[in-house]
Amino acid sequence: MLHAIGLVEFLSIARGIEASDLMAKTAEVQILVSKTICPGKYIVLVGGDIASVTQSVKAARALDESNMVDHFLIPNIHPSVLPAIAGGNSVVDVQALGVIETYSVASTIEAADAAVKAAKVEPVRMHLAFGIGGKSYVVISGEVADVEAGVRVGSEVAGDKGMLVHRVVIPRPHKQVIEHLM
Repeated sequence: MLHAIGLVEFLSIARGIEASDLMAKTAEVQILVSKTICPGKYIVLVGGDIASVTQSVKAARALDESNMVDHFLIPNIHPSVLPAIAGGNSVVDVQALGVIETYSVASTIEAADAAVKAAKVEPVRMHLAFGIGGKSYVVISGEVADVEAGVRVGSEVAGDKGMLVHRVVIPRPHKQVIEHLM
């Protein structure tokens, strides 16, 4: 079980690949994702114990802060976030949907983690920068009041970094909308 995850997001693909190598060499971390994203950016997501992930992210940040879009360290990642990154969680009874749209992959993952820790919501889907100009979004589900609370907290996390594009809460979403999101 991963206790912490960390991510760096670079403007340069070459710098991202270099950071991936540096992060793996700096501390005992597992590279979870190391790949290009739109529009020509690169992300490296690592997991492990808190101290190792902290060292790894710190090393990557020191490599080239001027070429970095965003980064994070989440010391106690909520267990529902990693499956959402990998493709989504199945949700049976959708009372409301919330969408948090950001300018970076890092801020979307941070917003999702904050939302699920703040309210009784589940991340339904995360779309991370592929084919949408580098933007990302997370869709959360739960009861209306919980979704409103989760979207508010997650949006504050992204907004504090200047990365929030938009947020919305949709009570009782139409069945076709839910089907297309799954």
